Amino acid sequence: MNFSIPDMTCGHCASAIARAVASVDKEARLEVDIPQKRVSVLSTAPESELAEAIQEAGYTPEKFTAPALRSAPAAGGCCCGTRQPRSPDAGVAGPARRSSCCS
Repeated sequence: MNFSIPDMTCGHCASAIARAVASVDKEARLEVDIPQKRVSVLSTAPESELAEAIQEAGYTPEKFTAPALRSAPAAGGCCCGTRQPRSPDAGVAGPARRSSCCS
């Protein structure tokens, strides 16, 4: 869940918002961007409850749809997250081989 919070101006504001979110879900994870006035929350709590807690802390949360982020390659070196077996001759000298199944 992403919120734009136009009245978040400093670290104190960010701390107050974090405490408000924790009052609803103590396991929630937050990413705060003070210059952009945005907060991203990873939580199992309903968005409405989080927004209400932020509002009760004195701030004005507005739902914000963040642009999709391009995923980083997974541990297997592939953008789709699957790990494909390498061919038996992968270590043999010759043309460069790509380790991604998507290439």
